[in-house]
Amino acid sequence: MKNNPVVHFEIYVQDMTRAKAFYEAVLETKLEQMPNSTPEIEMDMWFFPMDKELGMTHYGAGGMLVKMDGFAPGGGGTLVYFGCDDCAVQADRAAAQGGSIFQAKTSIGEHGFCALAHDTEGNLIGFHSMK
Repeated sequence: MKNNPVVHFEIYVQDMTRAKAFYEAVLETKLEQMPNSTPEIEMDMWFFPMDKELGMTHYGAGGMLVKMDGFAPGGGGTLVYFGCDDCAVQADRAAAQGGSIFQAKTSIGEHGFCALAHDTEGNLIGFHSMK
């Protein structure tokens, strides 16, 4: 496989308004609502930005916040890392937006730096930067 095999992720939430505000503030971005194509299942879904014209041919995976019965937020699952210029900045924003820092900016040698934070829903998320 030549490319990154990860093509999509979902972060489950209980309070979409709170979670959307958290991620938009921490990542300084706007999420876009995805229409529910299966109305028999009540879902509220918001996409992180992605270049729809480039699709899955370039680095990075698409993903979204999802509120759906039967899927609860919390730790113990897959950990999603968001790329950024300085992971300490996003970790501090996470704490300022109602989350908490789990691990401050830490060197990972030649691979840069990472920080971990809990979002407002209790999910553990990561931030990665090269400086």
